[in-house]
Parts: sequence; structure tokens; C-alpha cells
Amino acid sequence: MKHTEDGIDPASSDPLDSSKRQYDVIIIGSGPGGYSAALRSAELGARVALIERDPVPGGTCLNRGCIPTKALLTATQVLEQASLGEAMGIQMQAKGIDYQRLAAYQDEMVEAMTSGLTQLLSQRKVDLIQGEGSIVGDGLVAVRTPDGTVRRLTTCDTVLAMGSRSRALPGIPFSDRVIDSDRALRLKPFRKRALVIGSGDVALEFATIWHQAGTEVTLMIRRDRVLSHWGRRTGLVMTRELKRQGINVITDSTCQAITESSPDKPLTVTYGPTQGGGETSSLETDLVLAAIGRDPQTDQDWMEGLGIDTDDAGQILTDSQGRTSRERVWALGDITPGNHLAHRAFQQGITLAEAAAGLDPEPVKESTIPRVVYSSPQAAAVGYTKQEAQDDPTLNQVEETIYPMQANSRMRMSGYQGTLSLVTACLSSDLDTRIVVGLEMVSPQASENIAEVQQLVGNRVPLDRAAGLIHPHPTFSEAIGEALLKADGRPLNLR
Repeated sequence: MKHTEDGIDPASSDPLDSSKRQYDVIIIGSGPGGYSAALRSAELGARVALIERDPVPGGTCLNRGCIPTKALLTATQVLEQASLGEAMGIQMQAKGIDYQRLAAYQDEMVEAMTSGLTQLLSQRKVDLIQGEGSIVGDGLVAVRTPDGTVRRLTTCDTVLAMGSRSRALPGIPFSDRVIDSDRALRLKPFRKRALVIGSGDVALEFATIWHQAGTEVTLMIRRDRVLSHWGRRTGLVMTRELKRQGINVITDSTCQAITESSPDKPLTVTYGPTQGGGETSSLETDLVLAAIGRDPQTDQDWMEGLGIDTDDAGQILTDSQGRTSRERVWALGDITPGNHLAHRAFQQGITLAEAAAGLDPEPVKESTIPRVVYSSPQAAAVGYTKQEAQDDPTLNQVEETIYPMQANSRMRMSGYQGTLSLVTACLSSDLDTRIVVGLEMVSPQASENIAEVQQLVGNRVPLDRAAGLIHPHPTFSEAIGEALLKADGRPLNLR
């Protein structure tokens, strides 16, 4: 094989000829989707290179998202539990937060996960290459390393897994005090007052972290409830619970301007009704977190000439197994339409790797992807809301069963309010069998309990069989069992 100064001579390489290429699969981006595709491809015998611009693998999730955020939540929940204990007769007094030790704990959790992943990739003989990757031709990938050197690599299949970045407020760029979630994770110490703009998982989780740590938190949302893309009941109950805990929630409002007179004085935030018109209002705060969504990282110059189909949001369109409109180029994760969740990307990576290897794996189904918000209390969902089920032509006889979470003994002990909505239906092709098609719940430990319902939804378990399953007593999961019994027409601990 001939070489040029910067790598491989394209004239000497044929990506479909395994004897003339360096790798079978090259993956650009090492988040959960990228690294799962790498590990599964290697497991299937492929020669794999994983390109990552950061010094360590893991992408946003391990380095700036899931892991460090949950580490902070775990830490600040200790303060919350101390506060809840007072109502139970437990007298405790927190001395405060040692921010240096908190930052060290957070970094230790991240380092443990990223170093473990690095070792695993090495054991599977995946070449981890630091640099900015780009497709420069059929079967050709260029990597610009941190020292400016450009390497060119040959491959049969290329996987795009570049992830996403935080979206700024319209007309208001990020700054030292108008920050995104990346900067929020590095914020030590926490500020006295903070405004969080957004109603999704990132907004609620940071609102929870800062509120538990003693920050005066205001949450500004565009509609009448948080989690506005979830079922209405779930969103309203969560909004009510956040207010009950002491978080100030400003509903039906949009930020219009943020002004700073000097670095040592508060920010002034001007906002008005979401629908326009009406009077504007203002508030003062020390910090603003913009958590209004994320944009796919597909706007690089090299992407424009590839001829890959995208939607209006810049997300790459693929088939059910991850193939793009360009031959031998695949895509997954946050740069594709759908739920932008780490575990979705992880499963997409496995599916894509198997498809690239010539297998015919089952596609990832959006309806079986659990969604979790790690607030206090937590919110979790899988499958359809009632409206979504009614809009699906493959479903018939849709019913929603509401379970009052305060009927659950563990819920009463927790000090929180919550809700549970169970959706059942019949397939249009089988009107005699009712199945579980969705569930949403607000409760402590909802993140741990949603996996059970994911199995019911994914495997289309008949309702009468699901209702016959035994749940340990007393547990939060028992609420799911009671809701299943109620949906099946035989409630026991309910009137």
C-alpha cells in the first residue's frame, strides 16, 4: 500500500477490499453510541478505530452529562434527605458544602467511568485515536490530531456519532453568567440565586441540584407545566411538586433579554408571555442556565459535500438500522431524529454494528426507550401517552388508568407527591387481547422501576398476565402492580 505524507494514497486503496484497507469500521465520536458500536463491531471480528476529539472517550454522557450530573445529584440529595428527616423526628444539621471535595468526588466518578471504558476498548483491540475526524472520500477518513498533524485512514464502513451541543437562547449568546450545562457542571461554588430556563430533563435536574444545595432557584417555562412533551397529568403533578418544594416556577413565559450592568451586580432578566402581547416583567438573578434543548453537531464544512440527507434541524436521516443516504456511511445518537438519550444511542450502536457486519438485527423502537428525569421526585416514562396511542392506527380500544401514588405506603413515607398513568390498548389485528403500551410515573426511584414496564411494553405482554406478576411489599414498584390490577378490572387496595 502506498503512502503520502499525510497518510494513505487514495489511488492505492479499495475500501471494499479487506486486504487494502486499514480498518473495517471507523467511528467518529466516542459517546455511548460510538463506543457501543466500536465494542460490538470488535466483538464481531472487525478491525475498529474510534476517533474522539477529547483526551478520553465517553463523549458528553460520561464527561459532561449523565455521569457528572448524577454524581452531583447523589451528593446534594444527602442534604435533601436531611431536610426530609426533620418531619420524621430526625434532627440533623448540615455544616455546608466543601466545594473542593465535591468537585473531587465528581471528577473521581467521571475518571472511574472513562478509564474503565479506555481499558475495555484496549482489551477489545479498538484503536482509540484522539483528534477531529472527517470523511474526505469513499472509505477515507481524515483525522486532525491535537498537534495539527493530519492522518488519513481507510475503512469499509464509517459511523457518524458526533453528538450534540447546548442550544443558546435566541439572540443571547453564552457568557460567564449565561451558561450551558457544561459550564454548570464546573460551577463551584453554587450561586445564591439562579434562573433556569427550560422544562426538560436538564433544566429540572440542575434546578434540583441547586435547590437542594440552598440556591434560590427560579424555573422559567414556555407552557403551563414542565415536561410539556409528556402526558399533561405528569407535567402538572411535577410542576406542583417543584413549587411545593420551594422552587419558583414562572409559567407561560419567554426570556426576552438579559442585561448586565457590571460583573459584581445581578443580572436583570426581562421576560414576557410566550404567546406574545401582554406586559413584560423582570427579575434579578446571579446566574442564568439556558436548558432549552440541544442541536446536532452536523454543521461542519466537511459534512456539506457528502450528500447525506438531513432534516430541517440538521439531523441525519437514516433507515431503521442506521444507514444514511451515502453508501457505507452510518449515523446514530443525537445527530439523528428521535429521543436524544444515552441508552438509545447505546442500543443503536449495537444494532448498527450488527447490520454493518451483515446481520439483520431488530431495529431500535422509539416506543420502547425509557425516558427518565432525575429530579426530586423522579419522573420516568416508556411507550405511549394516551393521545399518542389514540393517534397510532395499529392500536385500538385505548384506555388510560390513573393510579393515585399516595395509596402506596412507600410513597407516603417518602414525603413526596406523585402520580402514575398506565396506558393499555388492543392491537388492531387482535381485538381480544389487551396489552400494556405505555406508562408515566412521578415518584422516588422511578428510574429504577421503569425498566419493568419497558419489558411489558417491548414484549407486548397481555394485561391479564402482567397484572398477575407479584411485586414485593412494601415497595414503590408495588404501585405498578396495583395499576396493572386496576387496569385489568380487579383493583384490590383501591376503592
